[in-house]
Amino acid sequence: MVNLNLPACDFKIKNRENKLYIFDIIRKIYVVLTPEEWVRQHFVHYLIDHKKYPKSIIAIEKQLRYNNLAKRTDILIFDKAGRTDIIVECKSPSVKITQDVFDQIARYNLKLDANFLIVTNGLKHYYCKLDHQNKRYLFIDEIPQYS
Repeated sequence: MVNLNLPACDFKIKNRENKLYIFDIIRKIYVVLTPEEWVRQHFVHYLIDHKKYPKSIIAIEKQLRYNNLAKRTDILIFDKAGRTDIIVECKSPSVKITQDVFDQIARYNLKLDANFLIVTNGLKHYYCKLDHQNKRYLFIDEIPQYS
């Protein structure tokens, strides 16, 4: 797997039937190690180890319905009241972050009403804070520490 622009982690990886699997510390299962999963697992560890978000408020691949279609969010982080606070959309390192990716996470946010949106391919990360009053996104340098 490619080196990412995220801190290195000590992952549990195993080979089964000629496929690599990585242990997901949130779902507590081994999942197939795809390039997108590599980014997702790095970002989850970054949130927990460096930004101090508790595991208990993080969800992986949570389903939502949008226009009668079942969709899955990559990473959701909830606030203390159980409302969606942050949505993270992960892409493979080979995928360029385009307007289409931002449109995807914005559509999810129409349902979830988060305060922050993050889009990452592991190499580039874009952080947005929602200005609910003026109905716009403000790009910020990084996601805040958990408090």
